[in-house]
Amino acid sequence: MIVVTGATGNVGRTLARLLAAAGEKVTATSRGITAADVPAGVRARRADLTDAESLRPLLDGADALFFQNGGTSAHLLDPGSVLDAARAGGVRRVVLLSSQGVATRPDSASHGQVGRSIEDAVRRSGLEWTILRPGGFASNTLAWAGPVRASRTVAAPFGDVGLPVIDPDDIAAVAAATLREDGHAGRTYELTGPVPVTPREQAAAIGEALGEPVRFVEQTRAEAREQMLGFMPEPVVETTLRILGEPTEQERTPGPDVERVLGRPAAPFAAWTRRNAAAFR
Repeated sequence: MIVVTGATGNVGRTLARLLAAAGEKVTATSRGITAADVPAGVRARRADLTDAESLRPLLDGADALFFQNGGTSAHLLDPGSVLDAARAGGVRRVVLLSSQGVATRPDSASHGQVGRSIEDAVRRSGLEWTILRPGGFASNTLAWAGPVRASRTVAAPFGDVGLPVIDPDDIAAVAAATLREDGHAGRTYELTGPVPVTPREQAAAIGEALGEPVRFVEQTRAEAREQMLGFMPEPVVETTLRILGEPTEQERTPGPDVERVLGRPAAPFAAWTRRNAAAFR
């Protein structure tokens, strides 16, 4: 059995579906999950990553764990307790969804330091481990869905700075492969899209998927910061703005690991947009 944490998120939801389609027994868990959130045959159980005791019954008898790093709640995690519960339940393999920022922003408390502490706990766990470090998600552009629906407009900073954002379904596919296949133990994979794409190009791709133009309005850094503070802590906002506006060479450069694991190139942003066009209509 494979336990998937964060199973209502952009990666976990698809991962549970892929594993079930491959014939695996799957327990999908998140704080608010219901049976309606998972495919037929997948067991849905509520648990909280920040409460390792809530995970223990789900891990009993499991073979593998997809360990979502907690996202904005990562600083609340006690990863050692989660991994202890996994080991006690019989888990032998863990795949951690981490972040590229662990490598590219090591001095950032929000992106580097917390993520590194979780990665280090996985490496010390005694389990067979694989770490996935994706860059920016294509699905982050869903934050633009409301303005696109209302006025066919996208507002974002740094309109001509490109990053190789990744389709979350590709992350899920890599996770499924590393959970099911041998040969990935002790590996850290950095996951990116195939080419850098700018916010201006993303807006145009959304327009193409909709069949009508989407206007791009470039925000100032201050405007973007004020908007982001409405839903992100300040340290996360500051690091995110640096990544978006002043990316490192590593953050700007597409990597080979998606193709290395899956045997095919990563999907381009336009493919994600076409598949998710309904969200912007």
